[in-house]
Amino acid sequence: MKPKPYSLPLLNRYFSVQSPSLMAQTPACLDAEQLHDDHHQQHLGFPAGSLSGESRAERAWAHWAKLGRPRLIVAPMVDNSELPFRMLCRKYGAQGAYTPMLHSRIFSETEKYRNEEFTTCKEDRPLFVQFCANDPDVLLEAARKVEPHCDYVDINLGCPQRIAKRGNYGAFLMDNLPLVKSLVEKLAVNLQVPVSCKIRLFPNLEDTLKYARMLEEAGCMLLAVHGRTRDEKDGKKFRADWKAIRAVKNAVRIPVLANGNIRHMDDVRDCLEETEVEGVLSAETLLENPALFAGFRTAEWVSESEGTSVDGKLDQADLLIEYLKLCEKYPVPWRMIRSHVHKLLGGWFSLQPHIREELNKQSKLTFEFLYDMVDRLRDTGTRIPLYKETRAELTSDSYSD
Repeated sequence: MKPKPYSLPLLNRYFSVQSPSLMAQTPACLDAEQLHDDHHQQHLGFPAGSLSGESRAERAWAHWAKLGRPRLIVAPMVDNSELPFRMLCRKYGAQGAYTPMLHSRIFSETEKYRNEEFTTCKEDRPLFVQFCANDPDVLLEAARKVEPHCDYVDINLGCPQRIAKRGNYGAFLMDNLPLVKSLVEKLAVNLQVPVSCKIRLFPNLEDTLKYARMLEEAGCMLLAVHGRTRDEKDGKKFRADWKAIRAVKNAVRIPVLANGNIRHMDDVRDCLEETEVEGVLSAETLLENPALFAGFRTAEWVSESEGTSVDGKLDQADLLIEYLKLCEKYPVPWRMIRSHVHKLLGGWFSLQPHIREELNKQSKLTFEFLYDMVDRLRDTGTRIPLYKETRAELTSDSYSD
């Protein structure tokens, strides 16, 4: 009889598990094939799977300390956390970042996909490279192509979207814990970089805690917890459960990151205090405001400020120009650029819809068109500032060791 999804007996059954100086390249963009040429030149030590639980936890913390204990991290976002956007967020306070979710089978099989979807540079650190997978051998093949050039290989166990259900990956692997265990163990035993996992909550907290312990014992050395269940897809409708994240933090011996409800730096402070985790991830808010970790906030969140907010002398058009220049330096597919244009300038387009219509008519974009578009927006007198507080501002500097 097939175990019921999200069942505690299934978790109990699989609860007991038996079981650097990385990249020195030029600042130029490097694709996956160039990166793989150096494969296994440098190592971090024994694979986690060969260590005892206590030794594995010690190694997990030593690695985290070596990275500088980053607290402000760009979450993985499909088509949106690519290299130019990561570098923009890093300029404005992000201390670490995830790549977009990469499909392990396509990544391992297709050179074009690797070259287009994964690029990095020496300043792009600390870096989590995230894969979705449902085959341990395929996942390992993909992971080996990136391990010399990242700080963690991350397994996506949290995607709740329909495409993940069809592909049998992400949060839908919560119904197949033996497979989850085998994915983590395969990487932990064979890679020279730590394995991390990004998860969602089970509806029952005890199930979530047993799940987290299982991942740790399988070899996971960092756990990022999205404080919503698989069915709670709408972040605006469902608040992330920070209390559950704190319970996970208390249940494991490895570093834990929190994901959910991060809209400005006051949320960062509150989340770190309530959950006691090592760091926070932000996703959707960063797409609209990549300067979040530098203490900027959009007008929407000014009313929640504990101090007096003033024009921060920065706006989303400024950020878009910076992003476009990074895209010229680090080329990425145009679909990613188009997505960021809409995310950054959505409020501006609502005031000048004819300019958005002109953008949508462009079947093929150019940098010249986009720079000119920003000029035309400014010529209309449109400006929506980002705000900063007049009190001592919480920024990335507040969370640096």
